Amino acid sequence: MSTHGTLIVGLGNSGPTYAGNRHNVGAMVLDVLAGRIGERFRSHKAGADVAEGRAAIGGARLILAKPRSYMNLSGGPVAALLRFYTLPAESLIVVHDDLDIPYGAVRVKQGGGEGGHNGLRSISSAIGSRNYLRVRVGIGRGPGRMSPAEFVLHDFSSGERADLAVGLEDAADAALMLVTDGLTATQNRWHGAP
Repeated sequence: MSTHGTLIVGLGNSGPTYAGNRHNVGAMVLDVLAGRIGERFRSHKAGADVAEGRAAIGGARLILAKPRSYMNLSGGPVAALLRFYTLPAESLIVVHDDLDIPYGAVRVKQGGGEGGHNGLRSISSAIGSRNYLRVRVGIGRGPGRMSPAEFVLHDFSSGERADLAVGLEDAADAALMLVTDGLTATQNRWHGAP
């Protein structure tokens, strides 16, 4: 990670209408992280809400960001933040929902494709790289023939909400572990989990 810090971005759609949607789980994880570092989000000129702090006393500098754009336009604010903080793509961690991972599971990876995720596609295009870290938060697939686009814009069910806090804490743990311990150690920790 860069000596200038790590930019951790939580993806979602801005506004109260979308706040509880499955698609907003990345932004929910960022709220957990901001609570952990004891900082509040403030409006940033890059088009995102930003909170800055440290993972621990003397620890790595963290820049937490939630783009205020719609999901499919996330790349603009992320690229602007990387420029503002003079950070390379390798110092970016994106936390996002993933349909191909079972509900509540957390996976991490660096680079690769976007798996049809419009937020990731927008970021890769805007920053000219796919070589950033991702914390993938499993939301599972919708029932029956419900389209993925429709499913991600639904709120979590009451049954899912009962377990949601644990999943958000797990994803926050994984993001911080990427910063402190690196990709391999984090994958070893989280990819063995159910």
